[in-house]
Amino acid sequence: MPVLPSLDGPAAASLLALLPVLAPLLLLLAGFAAFAGPGLRPRLQVRAAEGAALLSLFAVLGAAGLAAFGAGDGLLPPALAPLDGLFMADAVSLVMLLVVSSIGWAVLRFSASYLDGEARQGAFTGWLCLTLASVLFFVQAGTLSGLVLSWIAASLFLQKLLLFYPERLPARRAARKHALMARLSDGALIGAALLLYMAYGTQEIGALSAAARADFAGGGGAAVILAAGLLALAALFKSAQFPAHGWLTEVMDTPTPVSALLHAGVVNAGGFLLIRFADVMLLAPGVLAALVLIGGFTALFGSLVMLTQPAVKTSLAWSTIAQMGFMIFQCGLALFPLALLHIAAHSFYKAHAFLSSGSAVENVAAIKKPGSIAVPNGKAVGRAFLIALVIFAATGALFGFETKSPQAIALGAILIFGVAYLLAQGLADAAPRLLTQRTALYSLAATAGYFTLQAGAEWLTAGTLPATPAPGPLEWALIALAVLSFALTAFAQATFPLWSAHPAAAGLRVHLANGLYANALFDRLLGSWRMNEQVNAGPPAPKKG
Repeated sequence: MPVLPSLDGPAAASLLALLPVLAPLLLLLAGFAAFAGPGLRPRLQVRAAEGAALLSLFAVLGAAGLAAFGAGDGLLPPALAPLDGLFMADAVSLVMLLVVSSIGWAVLRFSASYLDGEARQGAFTGWLCLTLASVLFFVQAGTLSGLVLSWIAASLFLQKLLLFYPERLPARRAARKHALMARLSDGALIGAALLLYMAYGTQEIGALSAAARADFAGGGGAAVILAAGLLALAALFKSAQFPAHGWLTEVMDTPTPVSALLHAGVVNAGGFLLIRFADVMLLAPGVLAALVLIGGFTALFGSLVMLTQPAVKTSLAWSTIAQMGFMIFQCGLALFPLALLHIAAHSFYKAHAFLSSGSAVENVAAIKKPGSIAVPNGKAVGRAFLIALVIFAATGALFGFETKSPQAIALGAILIFGVAYLLAQGLADAAPRLLTQRTALYSLAATAGYFTLQAGAEWLTAGTLPATPAPGPLEWALIALAVLSFALTAFAQATFPLWSAHPAAAGLRVHLANGLYANALFDRLLGSWRMNEQVNAGPPAPKKG
């Protein structure tokens, strides 16, 4: 697919690229207007969010048409020339623009009723609009300075939302942790931006990525590799990777719309950052290897802890940590198109999950219970894994294994372990025939869907994102470790009913329910740091009068 036109193209493409810029401007104005009064049931802000979503949709459709039929003739009008290069309108930014604006619209509509009657609803709506506007500027930023400023602004506005109920101690603790992680992330991103500017002599991201792509054969210099490391650190802190994940599990004392808002380019901004600078990241294979290890561990860790949580929203928060880990894991494997697809898909379903969490318990309770649960034995689990591998091999051959990178094939193998778990339920001796048929159908659909969406993501981003390079010895070792780790975890989960009665399983459940105490250790470290800070500051000054 040809690269979608950006601001330095012909007039039609340039004017089209200006269209999505109006989306964050609408939300920015609506956000400031919300502070004018209490704003109960704020209609203006909801209409602004609706307009932003429609502008984003028109921009995506228009860009697709220009890419298919040509952009026409002419240059950017002289009056708009100062804007040239400030914003990017490629496949990556347009996908994120549509995701963020549509989820933002849904969250604003939901919060209008959810907070109806709150004394500070106007302020909440204002901070919500400003956060969304900052994220929309961030995903379209064409310069390093614009990207850094919008990145920082989004975290500062989010901090206000996390403290919407300042009287709640858990909310203050979560906000304090988020502030610390955000400042560390900001510092890493600022350092990376300065190093990239010094290395390439430009702050335009498009030109910078092109220069990094040209350097791929010779490898990057020390400054570029260090910049890639700082970009990785910024992404890890922003996207709640182990052990910096604690704040995300504690934001449940904020209004539910905030939890949904996090998935509109906020908590997943780390993945977008790595995707945006994919060409730079490829120059630092050691950094990518670290992302594979940290992201893969976080994915496994978060998914296991999620299963032990009794509260719906807390379980969803741990699920988000796991999903963010898998997103970072994909970036570490240099599967940047698939990471972008992951961000889009996860954002929509998880935002919906949070917004509907209030009725989740009632909905589950209303389901007619079919009877006793079919528990698969070891033979059923073994057959399920074998059938899943056959499905994977057949579907992969149909789509063409020879066109797939080893990293993408490994990712598909990891997906198939989830399919095997699904099949195991249908192959249990006590499972009804209908369940067996459904699990087989769902398994085929999931496998075919993976290869189809993978092909679509690669086609959409061709020319925008770099192709996945051939793995070296280090990458092969990481691929083998990842596949083996996810396979063992899936097998343990599928056979859990067979060994759950063992005393060791009860102890393991307690440890997992507490997140292996990583967050508790972080709390102790943070408390000691604050205590030392207060001691060094000396006694408080006496009050006057």
